[in-house]
Amino acid sequence: MLSETVFRSEDFPVGDRFDAWQACTSGMHAPLELRREQGGDFRAEARLIELGAVSVWPATFEQHIWRRTPKLIRQSDPELYHLSLVLRGEVQVSWGRRYATHRAYDFHTNDSARPWEIRTSEGLISSVGIEVPKVLLPLPRHKVDRVIGQRMSGREGIGALLAQFVTQLAASTDSYQPADAPRIGGVLSDLVAALFAHVLDADAALPPETHSRTLTLRIKAFIRRQLHDPELTPGSIAAAHHISRSYLHRLFQAESETVAAYIRRLRLEATRRDLTDPALRTTPIHAIAARWGFTRPADFSRAFRAAYGIPPRDLRQGFGIAAPHPVCGEQPG
Repeated sequence: MLSETVFRSEDFPVGDRFDAWQACTSGMHAPLELRREQGGDFRAEARLIELGAVSVWPATFEQHIWRRTPKLIRQSDPELYHLSLVLRGEVQVSWGRRYATHRAYDFHTNDSARPWEIRTSEGLISSVGIEVPKVLLPLPRHKVDRVIGQRMSGREGIGALLAQFVTQLAASTDSYQPADAPRIGGVLSDLVAALFAHVLDADAALPPETHSRTLTLRIKAFIRRQLHDPELTPGSIAAAHHISRSYLHRLFQAESETVAAYIRRLRLEATRRDLTDPALRTTPIHAIAARWGFTRPADFSRAFRAAYGIPPRDLRQGFGIAAPHPVCGEQPG
C-alpha cells in the first residue's frame, strides 16, 4: 500500500473543524486562505497520496472559498502546478478579471506562483487534486503559462486517460507497494505534460520517452476497452494507433510482458471474475469465455488451467456455483 495521510473533519471538535481543514489543505498544496459564508458544522475528508515528488489528494468537502493571495505567495511558493478533476459539484475559479466555471469531469489548473480564488457550489464537492513540481514537466514554462486557467475535459482523449488513472488510484492503493510510488508519480507527470502539450498543440516539445510512455498508456486503455473483440491482435492495435507492429512491440519491451501476454492476462482475469460471480451462475462457461474474446473453448480451458492451476469448471464449483451442462459444443473445462 502507498503512503497516505488521511484527514477527517469528524476527528476534530465542531468548532475546530474548519481551521483544521485550512491547515490540512495548506499543507497539501501551499499556504491558503479559506473562508466560509455560513457558520455551523463543517464536513470534509481528504487523503494525501505521496508519489515521490508528485502527490494526489482525493477530497470531499462542503461549500467554501479558497484563496491564494500575493501575500501568501511571498511567504512561500513550492513551485507547483496544480490540477483538480471535479467529480461532483461546480467550481468557479478566478484569476484577477478572468473567470471560469468547471463541472463534473473538467480539470481546472493553478500555479502556486499566481493569485487565484475558488468558490464552490452548494452541497458536497468531490474532486481529485494533483500536485506536480514545475521542474518535472518537460515543457517551457512560458508555454505552460498559457495552459493555466484553461478548461480541460476529462471525458475524452488524454484528459480521459489522466482522469481514469487518478480516479482508479484514488479508489484504492492496496495493490501497490511503496516502491511503486515514484514510478506512478512519473506516469502522472508524463500524463499531465501530455495533456498540457495537447492543449498547446505542442507535442513536438515533449521528449521521446514521454511520448512513448503516454502512447503505451493509451494503448493499454484501448486494449481494456476492446478485450471482448476476438480480432484484437497486435496487428489491429498497431493499425488503430497508426504505428507499426514492430514499434508496438518495442513499446512493450519496457513492460513486464508482451502485447499478447498482456491481452491474455486481462482476458483471463475477466473470465475468472465472471466465473466467481453468483449473478452469472447460469451463464455457460463457453459464453463467458466468448464474451472476453476466447472463441475456442478448449484453448480457453488450457490457458485458464495454465494461469490458475485449476480448470474453469472447478473454480466455479469451488465458489459454490454449479456449472451448467455443456451446450452448443462446449468442451468440458
